[in-house]
Amino acid sequence: MYIIPAIDLRDGKCVRLIQGQYDRQIDYRDDPVEQAQQFSADGADWLHIVDLDGAKLGRPVNTGTISAIAALGALNIEVGGGLRDEASIRHLLDIGVERVIIGTKAVQDFEWFGEMAQKFSGRIVLGLDARGSKIATHGWTQDSPQTVLEFAAEAARLPLAAIIYTDITKDGMMTGPNFERTKALVEAVDVPVVASGGVNTIEDIKKLAEFNPEAAIIGRSLYEGTLKLTDAIEAAKL
Repeated sequence: MYIIPAIDLRDGKCVRLIQGQYDRQIDYRDDPVEQAQQFSADGADWLHIVDLDGAKLGRPVNTGTISAIAALGALNIEVGGGLRDEASIRHLLDIGVERVIIGTKAVQDFEWFGEMAQKFSGRIVLGLDARGSKIATHGWTQDSPQTVLEFAAEAARLPLAAIIYTDITKDGMMTGPNFERTKALVEAVDVPVVASGGVNTIEDIKKLAEFNPEAAIIGRSLYEGTLKLTDAIEAAKL
């Protein structure tokens, strides 16, 4: 398992939303490029970026900042937030993003999602954001009747790069991830699974690693200082 630090972008700054709620925002750093450089210096190979403005508006917004981070050439970057059409996907890949994350549109239009997965084989990540067992969409503001495991099983037939599973109730809360559902998802699909939401301690990382997900995304705990990225990377190797 490897560790992916996260940068959530809103108005060009690094922020964090508590449980995905836009009115519960914590501001961390004005310069996301500097933050990306620090993550690289601390040993990260990957960077997870969420365009929060894009997720809310349904189209990528912070592409200038994302392009500047990609131009560093220091990290493999995955980006999500507001990806609803092929042109947006292609643009992000063209500016140096390694893989893109699609959530809402995948749930709304699975046929289109399948076409994109085939067209950009190995570059598309399914973002499964869940509130309980149900999938959440539109920047976590709406719920879908579909369950995580049902949808994941269907999507796993596609040539995806990975499936990122986020329990919204855990995200930004620093109370530990949803181990039970992460384990169930890893066991249910052959596609690499990335765990996200709530990772707060070295013990969390070690416990997640027992389930053999591909990676774990860490955000707020790095900014708050409860976890050091260097320590998290080492723990994930064990």
